[in-house]
Amino acid sequence: MSRITVQYYAQLREQAGASIEQIDTAATTLRDLYDELCGRHGFTLPTDELKVAVNVRFSDWGRAIDDGDTIVFIPPVAGG
Repeated sequence: MSRITVQYYAQLREQAGASIEQIDTAATTLRDLYDELCGRHGFTLPTDELKVAVNVRFSDWGRAIDDGDTIVFIPPVAGG
């Protein structure tokens, strides 16, 4: 079990109802974590439309999660 911080932006922030949360997770990869959060918050964006960063560095969806990580899911940016 890892205790991590997750930050959300744009559509994900709206769906989660928060911009940041600390959670305990048994997920072992970023993809597993996102799947868990989809179940919890009802996220509708697929992973191929998102970027993910861990501790301020873009990362691969297969990266392992470590206790204390800060993870950011970055949705596509719409301009206007």
